[in-house]
Amino acid sequence: MRIESKVHGEIVDLAIAWNWDCDRPFVEMLREACGRRGLSMASITPEDLPEILERAWKGEWICRAFFDRASDWDEDFEALVDWARAAGVFRLNPTEQARAAWDKAAMHRRFIAAGLPTPPTWILPPWNEQPEVEWPEKAIGLWIAKPAFGGGGEGVKRIARPEDLTVLRTAFPDEPFLIQRYVRPRELEGRPAWFRVIYAVDAVFPCWWNPETHRYAPVTEAEREAFGLSPLWAIGHRIAEICGLHLFSSEIAMDEEGRFLCIDYVNDPIDTRPQSMVPEGVPDEILHRIADRIAEGVFRRAPCRSSW
Repeated sequence: MRIESKVHGEIVDLAIAWNWDCDRPFVEMLREACGRRGLSMASITPEDLPEILERAWKGEWICRAFFDRASDWDEDFEALVDWARAAGVFRLNPTEQARAAWDKAAMHRRFIAAGLPTPPTWILPPWNEQPEVEWPEKAIGLWIAKPAFGGGGEGVKRIARPEDLTVLRTAFPDEPFLIQRYVRPRELEGRPAWFRVIYAVDAVFPCWWNPETHRYAPVTEAEREAFGLSPLWAIGHRIAEICGLHLFSSEIAMDEEGRFLCIDYVNDPIDTRPQSMVPEGVPDEILHRIADRIAEGVFRRAPCRSSW
């Protein structure tokens, strides 16, 4: 059944739910990208939400595609997510798949099963389930500890002793912890070979990303050839197949032996602050290309066009 037969009011091609003011520039980029393709877009903020919800449940408003960037921080938007699911609306980064990808412990297992390279890692149960754990004899040197559901670097620490781990686990007592061998990246012409790879609707945008300063710089085609960085594109597409999301980022490093290793598996939602606004933001040109990929995907899903 076509969407149009279910409603007797407004139909928009894309609706984006957002509640962080720093998303505003990206929302405008997305609106412009839709406009270039003759697509309509609805921007749904907390102020718009009550009216949109009322009209949606009455069948007076619907969207062909829905992009949720709000419900993880504002539970009021969960009603809109529920409506979109019930209405059969196409959803970018469906909530159930996004939440599965947030679990770093589960994603680690899926990466290993898929043959994607990761540093040596072991997974510890939550402190509340098992306070005492053995520090493996082979765990010599520097390791990175991170809570399974952490985000934005919260709870991520370098550790070298069991005591360090105990402090972290008690701070996040309900979460499993990943203990990952610290990767020292290769230096490529004075830059650490550490990358944040952004995937957006069938396209991969690798960026140099300094883990200390969090500064981005797009990987150029010349750098791709000169440094043998093509695996970044292949790994980005493979991660998309595993997690099933349309938009996410991953951290990938080249170690001193030249191996590409997946460090941080799937980050969603991505940071959309433009570099022109904050130094650690995403390069503006990359954000524009991401907006174009999303708009093009919605365009391809429009009536009488092939499905996404």
